[in-house]
Amino acid sequence: MAKPKKKKKIESDEGVNRCPECDSGHLTKDYERGELVCEECGLVLDDQMIDQGPEWRAFDVEQGEKRARTGAPMTYTIHDKGLSTTIGWKNKDSYGKSIPTRNRAQLYRLRKWQRRIRVSNATERNLAFALSELDRMASGMGLPRNVRETAAMIYRKAVNKNLIRGRSIEGVVAASLYAACRQCNVPRTLDEIANSSRVGRKEIGRTYRFMTRELKLKLMPTRPQDYVSRFCSELKLGGDVQTKAIEILKEATEKELTSGRGPTGVAAAAIYIASIKCNERRTQREVADIAGVTEVTIRNRYKELTEKLNIEIQL
Repeated sequence: MAKPKKKKKIESDEGVNRCPECDSGHLTKDYERGELVCEECGLVLDDQMIDQGPEWRAFDVEQGEKRARTGAPMTYTIHDKGLSTTIGWKNKDSYGKSIPTRNRAQLYRLRKWQRRIRVSNATERNLAFALSELDRMASGMGLPRNVRETAAMIYRKAVNKNLIRGRSIEGVVAASLYAACRQCNVPRTLDEIANSSRVGRKEIGRTYRFMTRELKLKLMPTRPQDYVSRFCSELKLGGDVQTKAIEILKEATEKELTSGRGPTGVAAAAIYIASIKCNERRTQREVADIAGVTEVTIRNRYKELTEKLNIEIQL
């Protein structure tokens, strides 16, 4: 039994869309044939009508992505930028019907060759491995999408300038990720990068310095303020503590107390002081574990800040 035609009735509005033959306002759109037909006399007003698709509205980004009728966007985190196609593993055609047994051997061969030609040369093989490693590290550290894209771009520039010769792929990937974090104002320490990668802190630092020199990356030093929000979130401290810590760091920067000091140690000391002032006390050990510094560092920075900024604290 044939399916009924998909039709849409159009009501006339102030003489618009009326039939020129019988002056009727009852016009119907036939989407299967692409025709605009008068219901009264059967006159075909248009036989090449374009189906604009269903009308929908998106009230946020997530709805817009779900209802989009386009493919995935181009991305630098995949070696072929996500533009190549993939033959699915299901033995079904575009209509959902099963592929006949006599054609499955041919489909298997096509699938195998399609996989091979996706990675055709040494550069693409290098990119495929490196970018999968980059994605693994970024996922483990919970880094946002823009940092991953920036790191992938930095790594591609290093490959094009042949900077990876004589160096491990993991080391260059880790250095690219560290540079991207600083460039996107999502700072991570070398120790955090080293914990997520398979190379040591010293090698990552050495590769990072080499890449910034060769690629002429202009990166500003990280500030203690950049670490405050993340440390406070991991310590489960409120917004008052975060605001107070930033105020302390701003005053310390104006008096040049942060120059020559590690930004994580100064940020940790400011958070420790702010937590006491706001009655959400955290121990030096707890703050040190989150910031990745020693308790001695926090103690020294804490004493400097309280003395130079005249902060009174009741321990």
